[in-house]
Amino acid sequence: MSQWLWLIPGAPLLGALIIVLLGGLLRRKYLAIVACCAAAAAFLAVLLAWLAGAASQPMQQTLYTWMTVGDWQPVIGFSLDRLALVMVSVVSGVGLLVHLYSIAFMAEETDQRRYYFFLNLFLAGMLLLVLADNLLLLYLSWELIGLCSYALIGFWHRKPLSANAGRKAFIVTRIGDASLALGIFLLFSQFQELSLTALFTSATAEWETGSQLAILTALLILGGAVGKSAQLPLQVWLPDAMAGPSPVSALLHAATIVTAGVYLIARTYPLFELAPQIQWLVTAIGALTIVYGASAALAQTDFKRILAYSTISQVGYMFLALGCGAYALALFHLTTHAFFKALLFLSAGAVIRASEDEHDIHNLGKLGGHPPLARWSFLIGAASLSGLPFITAGFYSKDAILATTWSAPAGPLLWAFAAFGALLTAIYIFRAYLLVFHGPGPRNSTASLPRSMALPLLVLALLSIVSGFIEFPEGWPGPHLWSAWLEAELGLAIFPSHTITYNLQIIASLLPLAGIGLAFILLRREQVGQPLPLENFLRTGWGFDAFYHATLIRAYLALARLLRAVDALLIQGMLTKMIHGYLAFAVICRQGMERGAIEKALAMMTRGFLAFAIICRQGVERGVLEDSIANLVAGLRFGHMRLSATQNGLLSRYALAVSAGVVFLLGYLLW
Repeated sequence: MSQWLWLIPGAPLLGALIIVLLGGLLRRKYLAIVACCAAAAAFLAVLLAWLAGAASQPMQQTLYTWMTVGDWQPVIGFSLDRLALVMVSVVSGVGLLVHLYSIAFMAEETDQRRYYFFLNLFLAGMLLLVLADNLLLLYLSWELIGLCSYALIGFWHRKPLSANAGRKAFIVTRIGDASLALGIFLLFSQFQELSLTALFTSATAEWETGSQLAILTALLILGGAVGKSAQLPLQVWLPDAMAGPSPVSALLHAATIVTAGVYLIARTYPLFELAPQIQWLVTAIGALTIVYGASAALAQTDFKRILAYSTISQVGYMFLALGCGAYALALFHLTTHAFFKALLFLSAGAVIRASEDEHDIHNLGKLGGHPPLARWSFLIGAASLSGLPFITAGFYSKDAILATTWSAPAGPLLWAFAAFGALLTAIYIFRAYLLVFHGPGPRNSTASLPRSMALPLLVLALLSIVSGFIEFPEGWPGPHLWSAWLEAELGLAIFPSHTITYNLQIIASLLPLAGIGLAFILLRREQVGQPLPLENFLRTGWGFDAFYHATLIRAYLALARLLRAVDALLIQGMLTKMIHGYLAFAVICRQGMERGAIEKALAMMTRGFLAFAIICRQGVERGVLEDSIANLVAGLRFGHMRLSATQNGLLSRYALAVSAGVVFLLGYLLW
């Protein structure tokens, strides 16, 4: 099977090529069929990898060598270990369901060729990222999914809201991408290697724990993860990304770009363990983001925007687990979250589609008459998101993270943040459910969904319940298959004593129930017109957009205006003066022709050339000319040496140039 690993990302990549090259010859329904077949082929290849023993024995494949530079030979190579196997299973499985859902959801769109091209390419890019065995291929895939997310978020680009959301996502994530690129440059400058396995071996052997290089490298990689996974302080792009189609939102949040940062940290965890300070920073970012996302979701009125802030919060739990060293548990929550978050987005999309693109939860409640399948599937997703005890997958994955957090440095404080976030999660998601499906509008409906939309909802609803049963809470009798299987690669999480663990589990079980009760209370207050405390502050996402606009965007706009003024005054002014000068010269020449002055000037030039020739002949006879030419050549050689010093291969200088370019590019785009 190793020689067929390329099929996993290759199938959707081939589908994208067929759509872009031959799509003009195909009817719209055949575009969807090609895209779905490509996604299905990728999922089938993953299933074959499971059957071929990838769960017990890692697989490797090297397609070809890009180039040879000294001893460095970058390759297109794939590695399928247990971490990658989990990720490609989630990405290809959820990706296939999103493709199937899109058949009916996007049936009325006129530009399906562009949609399915980028959807296939998006899936291929994420699968390439997960399978990459070196940082060069990983970074190229990283940029590819960023490009596809920009294109899909701004799919309805004729709407200013969608176009602006796409640009915002592209610009904000570029900050994280630049950070990751600098981290890769730093690693290469130290080890002249980009292979992940070789890098981890060299770094562990040569760097001491807590060394400055280890800390700086981990910090730069963390910057890339924070940007892609929409964590504080680069989270502002994700709520606006809801302007894209609902299937795109589901794929973004459940299986691709938002989870890429979590995968990056899990993949490079040996580097983070060499920098304990940065590892604790990961936990702090996760804990703060949990509360940020959950509290902001409380005050939202846009159906999909609530789910967007929910994703920010839930990825915070994954970062919290990663910082605590519970890598397998972070991956466990990533998996269950992929199922119930895709279910929530696709259910919300079905409701919005049936309500003529209405997004406001109050208006949706007044309209009523929503498809019953959408209602029940959303309820299952909401229960799993809130961690309803014993019967939902979200309970098992989130409970494990809450328990292991207690053993980390400053564990009780981190646990308090995570527990408070769990309480808020149940409140905001059931507030949305009650307002939309139990509003004043009619509740009974005979509306049905097309089969291509109903099937993904049913599959995801089932997975949102049963996928958690493979890993029972710590100390419980029952299967612990997940942690045991990933122990060899990711290690085991550390839990407190059984007494403390049981008490934490009891509290974690009660939090969702308390949150549902508080959601009813909050709903009643809202119905009588009592606003939520700090409602405007929470609705604007704690004012981050306004803060960035006041401190960064205005500064860039001021700089852009200054440069435009300089351009107008100096550059254009100089050009204008040059044009006037040439016109004046032309006038003088014309007058000279009329008065015979040109002939006199040519005669004088001829005499001058003759005199110069005589001087040169005398100089050759006396050896002066040879000395002048030698001095000129020496000067040219000296200038060449100074100029070539800028092209010396030092990555630090290249990185500085790239950073400067990123800054000016941001200024140009914001202008």
